Amino acid sequence: QVQLVESGGGPVQPGGSLRLSCAVSGPSFSSVNINWFRQPPGKERDFVGSITYYRVTYYANSVKGRFTISRDNAKSTVYLQMNSLKPEDTAVYYCNAVVPSSGYSYWGQGTQVTVSS
Repeated sequence: QVQLVESGGGPVQPGGSLRLSCAVSGPSFSSVNINWFRQPPGKERDFVGSITYYRVTYYANSVKGRFTISRDNAKSTVYLQMNSLKPEDTAVYYCNAVVPSSGYSYWGQGTQVTVSS
């Protein structure tokens, strides 16, 4: 069983930065891929980016160049560094762990990010 807890969300002004954390508990953190998704108010959940267990990263075009995903295997934590935030980045942000060997997928509870002046 894998459990994920997001933190670091909150209000921020346009142009500001936030760093979200996704703490993962369970076996074999170093062998899971982690995805970040977000769900704006009244909209569907969208892919933001991901980091594989071998540290290759992928980003949605809407965040490329502004967001950076990293992982610290010693702390079993993945980070989403968000810079140059825009009002359209307002959403609940979720992390998602996928175990490549089984295909099992696990979700965190989400953390709210609000970008507003």
